[in-house]
Amino acid sequence: MRNPPRVTVLGSLNIDISVTVPRLPEPGATVLGSAARFTPGGKGANQAVAAARLGAAVRMTGCVGDDDFGRRLLAALREEGVDHQGVRVTADAPTGLAMISVDTAGENMITVASGANHQVGDQQVAAATGHGDILVICAEIPVPAIKAALTKAALTKAALIKAAPTKAPHCILNLAPAPPDSAAIVAAGVDWLVVNETEAAAVLGRPVGGLAEAGQAAAALITAGARHAVVTAGAHGAALAGPDATGTISAFRVDAVDTVGAGDTFVGALAVALAAGIPAAAAVRAASAAAATAATRPGAQAGMPRPADILATTGLRWPAG
Repeated sequence: MRNPPRVTVLGSLNIDISVTVPRLPEPGATVLGSAARFTPGGKGANQAVAAARLGAAVRMTGCVGDDDFGRRLLAALREEGVDHQGVRVTADAPTGLAMISVDTAGENMITVASGANHQVGDQQVAAATGHGDILVICAEIPVPAIKAALTKAALTKAALIKAAPTKAPHCILNLAPAPPDSAAIVAAGVDWLVVNETEAAAVLGRPVGGLAEAGQAAAALITAGARHAVVTAGAHGAALAGPDATGTISAFRVDAVDTVGAGDTFVGALAVALAAGIPAAAAVRAASAAAATAATRPGAQAGMPRPADILATTGLRWPAG
């Protein structure tokens, strides 16, 4: 049997506190919603779970607090078969929390208290780099850790290209949320950059809206320093630019229930597809199908699909594994 694609995620782990509301609140407004749900989340952990459900062997690196929430997050990773030996349990900060409001159309508003995620540093970078077919980095961790991981990943890839060009691993930077020095991070060099319209705008310093502008932004991000760039545009689709393929991919039409976790599903799915050797454009299309499927199901990790779910929802047969 062929070995599964290997994915390592360096990123955040949070407990999500989710409330469904009739509409997202305006500044200063109070909106009454449903009872709060406490579920495992965090962009890094979400991406790890998404990749595991789609057939990858996954390692997770990051930090949680020495508290009940941290233990619950580690248990959730174990249940999904994710190796969490690289997750540090720290008594110096509580486990991260994300407060999420979701309206009846599935749109969301999220506030994150980073907690232990701010403790991610050299130890976690060392544990994440040099393993697997692909490294995924999310931006809910300190910027110095992001930069250090990108540097180490680039050095590892250069060494492997010299030894065996066909075996060089990929690195995906999901610049979400986009930190203030996003443009400088990209300018230093990024293998694969994945951002949404808002994050692309933060890097480029200009508004980005709709699929056509996402395509223009993806091309501009190549000029800015990314080797491959993907700009997701929600229900409109996604745009790809890079040396292998450039173009836009229309979204799969689904009835969205909850878009929380859809972006993380896209990143995790893209990582699996690329690690399995799927060509760039096909990998982005497969990731789009996975994200669309996730949006039809409530919850972040709870809504992340398996290959059979993607086929039933979108008609796309999962190409990896």
